[in-house]
Amino acid sequence: MRRRLALCILACILFAGMQEMTVRASKIDSIREQLNQAKEDKKATEDAKKATEENISGLNNAKDSLQGQLNSLTQDLTEISENLEEIESNIIDKNEEIRQTQEKLELAKETEKEQYAAMKQRLRYLYAERNETWFDLLEDTGGFAELLNQSVYIEKLHDYDRKMFLKYKAQREAIEELEAKLTEEKAALDELQAQVQEEKNKISTSVANTQSGIAGYSSQIAAAEAQADQLSAQISAQEENITALQKQLEEEIAKSRLAKNSKWRNISEVTFSEEDRYLLANLIYCEAGNQPYEGQVAVGAVVINRVLSSVYPNTVSGVIYQYKQFAPVLDGHLALALAENRATAACYKAADEAMSGYTNVGQCVYFRTPIPGLTGIQIGGHIFY
Repeated sequence: MRRRLALCILACILFAGMQEMTVRASKIDSIREQLNQAKEDKKATEDAKKATEENISGLNNAKDSLQGQLNSLTQDLTEISENLEEIESNIIDKNEEIRQTQEKLELAKETEKEQYAAMKQRLRYLYAERNETWFDLLEDTGGFAELLNQSVYIEKLHDYDRKMFLKYKAQREAIEELEAKLTEEKAALDELQAQVQEEKNKISTSVANTQSGIAGYSSQIAAAEAQADQLSAQISAQEENITALQKQLEEEIAKSRLAKNSKWRNISEVTFSEEDRYLLANLIYCEAGNQPYEGQVAVGAVVINRVLSSVYPNTVSGVIYQYKQFAPVLDGHLALALAENRATAACYKAADEAMSGYTNVGQCVYFRTPIPGLTGIQIGGHIFY
């Protein structure tokens, strides 16, 4: 009967060990899948960053090309503006010449008019208003010789008037020709000004469009650079995640190897003291005081499983105080709980069950809050593996 019972206990232990190995192998596979996926995600992010950087390079080239066009257009606009200013200055000068010429023309017309009027007046006086006969003229002048002298004088005076009239007329006609020429030149300048102004407007429009294009490229470049920075930060985070997963995988592989090489003692081979009970109950309180009773038992079982395993210390205190194994030891919560004996009756009951050899998590030697990819036995807010 005892032999059959011993065989049953051994079979249960072997089954529990196999269950733990299965859970650990599943966890290792899960971490490997996460690691591979993380590497694929990082590669995709790197490809996206490379494409973004190529896009930035293309945008910069396009922007530089537009900047070159803008520089050329700006130079053209400067030159045509200077040309337009010169034309406008010439138009002002030409208008002044026309104004002065028109003043001279008015003066010449007035002089011509006055000369013509004086000439008519003298002729009228000499021939019409005097109304004298040749005999009267001979009598008035004192003789034929004197009359001839007077006639020569009159003829000379008439020739002078006629010459002066023709001179003033010629001056007036020359000034009119000059006015016409100046007016024609101003018309040509006005037309040239209109053409240059139209060209300036076209170049100004091209400058505005080019500046708008450069601003658009600058905006796209800024957005692409921000995206590249974001992708760089994402890659850094992915690298950290890959490093963490790699470390976790290595740790799990190491744990798996330890579990394979682990030898397990029977609970009957271990003697527990009241101090062990007190210590275990308070650790259960710190780790699972807010968990259901089954979760408190499971925490106690993990500690006892480590005591029974050959890869951990063989005492309750050795397991609990092993370096960096239980958070309440590191942060001081266990020390406070021990000082005030904060463990509840349920925590003591769970400790008693665990020290009696009962386990509801097989040979699991780890527990923690759930994280993606971690598989095991979940009780309350903990995963046991």
